[in-house]
Amino acid sequence: MLAVSMVHSPAHAAAPKKDRKYYESRGEVIWEVRTSEKVIALTFDDGPHPRYTAQILDLLKQYNAKGTFFVVGNKVKLHPELVKRTAAEGHEVANHTYSHAYLNKKTNIKKEITKAEDTIVAAIGRRTHLFRPPGGIYNDKLVQTAKQEGYKVVLWSWHQDTQDWKAPGVNKIVDKVLGHTRNGDIILFHDFIEGPTHTIDALKIILPELKQRGYTFVTVSELLTHAK
Repeated sequence: MLAVSMVHSPAHAAAPKKDRKYYESRGEVIWEVRTSEKVIALTFDDGPHPRYTAQILDLLKQYNAKGTFFVVGNKVKLHPELVKRTAAEGHEVANHTYSHAYLNKKTNIKKEITKAEDTIVAAIGRRTHLFRPPGGIYNDKLVQTAKQEGYKVVLWSWHQDTQDWKAPGVNKIVDKVLGHTRNGDIILFHDFIEGPTHTIDALKIILPELKQRGYTFVTVSELLTHAK
């Protein structure tokens, strides 16, 4: 009688857990960058806003800071001149879907990304290569779709979610950022907020203080070049 082998083939091995460690090790999703250099990336989601975006751009110029703006396609369509200004002043424009749709299994992820990209290209004449899903919600289908379309998925440092979209007060935003800043951080702000914003007044404190501490503000793409 032939012995029956109980050895499992590699095909039956447990599938890897697709968590932050999995995607981070493959370079498919970025939360922050490990670096010994004092560089950080300021990111702004959900814009452009007809008033707030321009005020943020003014502040960034004042402190010689570069930022990355994850724009929403339907707002780009309404305010292309702000996106043109953003790019012209050396900031990075990145994709944040067309309608700020939360990308679940029922959402046409590819359509949301490519439709937003069309509006970006129409505004600035070139495409972007970074994508941030609304709410920071991601899954394997989203990551792989973004990758196939030529994007790197960028989230943010978990200790640098300012929650400024809630308008929590200037001091809370300032304390969150200044109390936790590390080399290689990706800090999350919003330039589009429905209602009053505390972000701009917070930036008036954050920018000079971090500059005094010796930090340089770079785009996300520039930050990636500083990785160890």
